[in-house]
Amino acid sequence: MGAESLRQLGQALLLIPLGLILLIMLADLLTPTYIHLGPLLVAAPAITAAFAGPWVTGGIGLLAIVVEVLIGAHNGRLGTQTVQAELGGMAVVTVFVVVFCLVRERERRRLVQVRSVAETVQRALLRPLPERVGPLRIASAYLAAEAEAQIGGDIYGAVRTASGTRLIVGDARGKGLAAISDAAVLLGAFREVARRRPELREIVADLEDSARVSLGEAGPEPDSAETFVTAVIVDIPDDKPVVTAVSCGHPPPMLLRQDGRVMSLDSDRPAPPLGLGGLGRQGFSVSTFPFEEGDLLLLYTDGVVEARDSAGEFYPLAARVASWAETEPRALLARVCGDLLAYVGGRLGDDAAMIAIRRDGAVTSPERWRGAGRT
Repeated sequence: MGAESLRQLGQALLLIPLGLILLIMLADLLTPTYIHLGPLLVAAPAITAAFAGPWVTGGIGLLAIVVEVLIGAHNGRLGTQTVQAELGGMAVVTVFVVVFCLVRERERRRLVQVRSVAETVQRALLRPLPERVGPLRIASAYLAAEAEAQIGGDIYGAVRTASGTRLIVGDARGKGLAAISDAAVLLGAFREVARRRPELREIVADLEDSARVSLGEAGPEPDSAETFVTAVIVDIPDDKPVVTAVSCGHPPPMLLRQDGRVMSLDSDRPAPPLGLGGLGRQGFSVSTFPFEEGDLLLLYTDGVVEARDSAGEFYPLAARVASWAETEPRALLARVCGDLLAYVGGRLGDDAAMIAIRRDGAVTSPERWRGAGRT
């Protein structure tokens, strides 16, 4: 809701305490003198504090006190202890709700500042993926589990090399700042080593070293032994209709063939998650799969396939995409995001990140492109 809509809503809500004051005043004046409704005026500033700022709330409180004085004068009871006590109580309540509004406004301004900082961090760390990279068309999506969150422990990124494009999708265990820090370190390391290292095996080994060092510097947390990052790293050459992939404890990529088949690109020997210290250069396999013109490759985090409906059933990603006719990356991800949120009832239990890649052809001299990614 925009600022103008909020202002109009506040003006409309202001009619409630004003109408209440008018109603109580008329009722008190029209009823017998032994029926005294003035104390009910204290509800007006209390109601106003729920939606208005301190100045408006104080003004409504002051108006209620003035009306109480007028009622007391009309009934000839202004000098009585009862009316004076009611006026004093109304003044105290007004002061309290005004102080409450002041504190709330201060916290609201602080929240705005925090969000501004978060947006600045996001712009610095989360570079959007381009729609076109060499012979590939790419779309990305990020669904945060927290309604106000814009960054989390899930990552995705891409780096252009002299021979093709390398991409990563990963998920740092846990939530909060620690997960964001681990994810950012891994994404920064990927952007660096993906350009320098010729082989995926070397890239994964370097990422393991970076993750282990980063997690080791985090300090002796109670669950530090269980801190790790799952990821899948893929290499798509420009001049060959294949994709090479390494899975580090991560859900396997999904390949949507032109003929409608959906293939799960499972590795024979997946690597363990990054940061656990159990990765050996020969302890995992680098798998190669066909990736021809017109095929769609879908990379995703476990927040997608581990999402549950009201009956506790996991989201059937493979069955869903197999039943759809989308052939464009952006359209596919839009369909998945909408269907996923509907499946879980509008609220995810974990962050979800996805990349969809379509091969449109081959290029012989790939342009240089700077890496991009999102945490």
